[in-house]
Amino acid sequence: MLISELASILPAEFIGQSHDHEVDTLVYDSRRASSSTRELFIALPGTHHDGHDFIPSLYQLGVRNFLVSRQIKAENYPEATFLVVKDTLVALQSLSTHHRKQFDLPVVGITGSNGKTIVKEWLATILEQQWNVVKSPKSYNSQLGVPMSVWNLEKTHEVAVFEAGISKTGEMEALERIIQPTLGIFTNIGNAHASGFQSLKGKVTEKALLFAHCEKIICRLDHTSIVEQLRNLPATLITWGINQPDAAINIIPSGSDFDFHYHGAHSTFSIRFDNPFDLENIFHAITAALVLGETNTNIQKAIDKLKPVPMRLELKRGNNNTHILDDSYNNDFMGLSIALDYLRQQPQKLRKTVILSDMLQSGKDPKALYGDINGLLEKHSIDHLIGIGPGMVQNQAVFSMPFEGYLSTNDFLRSVPSFSNETILVKGARDFELERVVHFLEEKNHGTILEVNYESITHNLNVYRQILKPRVKLMVMVKAFAYGVGVEEIAHLLQYHKVDYLGVAYLDEAVTLRRKGITLPIMIMNVDWSSFDLLETFDLEPEIYSLSMLRHFLEVTDNPPPIHLKIETGMNRLGFQVEDLEKLTAMLLQNPQLKVAGIFTHFSSSDAAEEDAFTRKQAAAFDQAYDRLATALGYFPIQHALNSAGIMRWPAFQFDMVRLGIGLYGFDSSSTTNQLKPISTLKTKISQIKPVKQGDSIGYSRMGRVDREGKIATIAIGYADGYSRLFGNGNAYVLVNGQKAPTIGNICMDMTMIDVTGLDAKEGDEVIVFGEQPNIRELAKWAQTIPYEILTNVSQRVKRVFVSE
Repeated sequence: MLISELASILPAEFIGQSHDHEVDTLVYDSRRASSSTRELFIALPGTHHDGHDFIPSLYQLGVRNFLVSRQIKAENYPEATFLVVKDTLVALQSLSTHHRKQFDLPVVGITGSNGKTIVKEWLATILEQQWNVVKSPKSYNSQLGVPMSVWNLEKTHEVAVFEAGISKTGEMEALERIIQPTLGIFTNIGNAHASGFQSLKGKVTEKALLFAHCEKIICRLDHTSIVEQLRNLPATLITWGINQPDAAINIIPSGSDFDFHYHGAHSTFSIRFDNPFDLENIFHAITAALVLGETNTNIQKAIDKLKPVPMRLELKRGNNNTHILDDSYNNDFMGLSIALDYLRQQPQKLRKTVILSDMLQSGKDPKALYGDINGLLEKHSIDHLIGIGPGMVQNQAVFSMPFEGYLSTNDFLRSVPSFSNETILVKGARDFELERVVHFLEEKNHGTILEVNYESITHNLNVYRQILKPRVKLMVMVKAFAYGVGVEEIAHLLQYHKVDYLGVAYLDEAVTLRRKGITLPIMIMNVDWSSFDLLETFDLEPEIYSLSMLRHFLEVTDNPPPIHLKIETGMNRLGFQVEDLEKLTAMLLQNPQLKVAGIFTHFSSSDAAEEDAFTRKQAAAFDQAYDRLATALGYFPIQHALNSAGIMRWPAFQFDMVRLGIGLYGFDSSSTTNQLKPISTLKTKISQIKPVKQGDSIGYSRMGRVDREGKIATIAIGYADGYSRLFGNGNAYVLVNGQKAPTIGNICMDMTMIDVTGLDAKEGDEVIVFGEQPNIRELAKWAQTIPYEILTNVSQRVKRVFVSE
């Protein structure tokens, strides 16, 4: 609709009326904006960033439509239009509420503590057999995500499935107005109430507000607190239960078959899942499909396609210096848009390739649909498109980039082209099984992976940013392969989030980052003197820590890059002593061509309260040295001293910049905060399970002894993967299907044996070596070391997979 129409709906002050553009796309992240005049940028104020601050750069990019809550000097933006409102988030919600009212169709609203996203995805899969479905992308269920989801409703849609999540009282009423569900699903409720609610009952009451005007609501009869609350609503309550005749839908299991008795009839569905959580989710979805009138045949057809695949993007390393962005679970237009946005922050290869299947059940004319897809791919500068499916092949003429078409996934796999130095997004409808393409292209390993969560890293980054004073810069340390996580991927994420500096230990780490497309300033803490000539070539800033090092640096560099001077204040590692400052000052003044970018020190005990007096002494000594050098130089280099623990404990010493290290990766050695999230999970699989008898020995040197008849499992991880021999012989445990399984016998180079006696375990099951439980702190305690060592010890042969929820 036209900007003037939006202004009338909100209402908003309309500035720049001579440019009344037509708008169909809403953007709230400046990094995802394009030069299209059909986009409206929503300037959202936030804890760490304010969208208003990006208006000048977005205008230069070509953005012309802005929704703002500040008065703007419109004369600075002569070609732009501004809608000025009191609160941009509330305005966005109002727009989506108005948009929703234009449609009369069944809308399913889903809430609960767990399972919302999987129920939404599985229900959409079932309904797509007959109808054109619009759904929330990924986990878009927040105060921001819900209006962005509902905005995607179009005239061609026949059913909508949206999820709603809240974190405190007072949030659900706004989401209900936006979604206006006709059918509700309340999945479950957590055993403990969250901090945003006064009680568990209060949490149920608030979530139930989503169904205030529903016609029908679905829930499980066993969830009594939910049932009691929902009975107070005017809607028809449809409960389901297993072997519960009192439920509106009584489900009677018989092996893998389940009879659904509903309205005097029964339907039988064959379900291969046996996990109780999966079954609960699928029963919610089947119940909703039956209520909406879906046929048994279509429901079973969809059930056969369902896979317990996580609803998230996964970045994996491929062969020939490629990265694979795996989003092969489903394919719709908004999901493709999100995946392409996500592609922007990935390692910058020379080429960006998209492998895309037909987009099924869109309800649009195929030529128009693929024309829209081409516009989306053009906007994201895709170099190469591979289409799989007859729809892609038949409409290949609409694509403006180099195109290869294959009628089926098998056809593609039989003649896979050569990929090199590129990032490949794989996105497809379930019918095309593009996970086989991902498996074919990804770097192979023995089944052990380190799964790294991008959202957790971003969360931790923002925890520290929130502590910083205005204008304090942030350097993030990515040395030691980004603390064992994966330097290329982490560096690109940090560049995407606009940190100020990266810090590494050695030159080769910095050169690798430059070759991988990192343009941020990089400080090297321990550069080899013989490599000084490479610093200028790669625009790198070395730490200089002695007079002899500085002298040699000046002798071998004709055009020296900026440097950082390390001052010794008590760590007694590297650094200029106080008695060196006079000669250092003289050398700097004799070489005015040399720019000092920073002057820094390192606090030895910023995490230890008992050493606070020593930390203050270090800070005072550093301040004096800095003042002396800055006065002599006649300018003020960046002053920095704090590490992760220091950022938390010593805000007075933030100076001009801080250096974030282990905190980014989820650990606060000062133990002053519990806000950080673990970012990684080390997983492997059970290779074999075998019975053992009392008295049997296990492993090398017969160190493991069985004191009863039972079962052991061999898992695919050993000390060559970084799982220390100290963890053997029952000194550690792993998690198998949520159950603790202690080690037994010595840890081998490539394998470990665990005791699974009495546990629900089978060959091929996933095993958690560390994550939320057991966590890295526990492993560090068992090995009598620190979390740094556990994290950095994970071998390079362990495959890294980067996930985004």
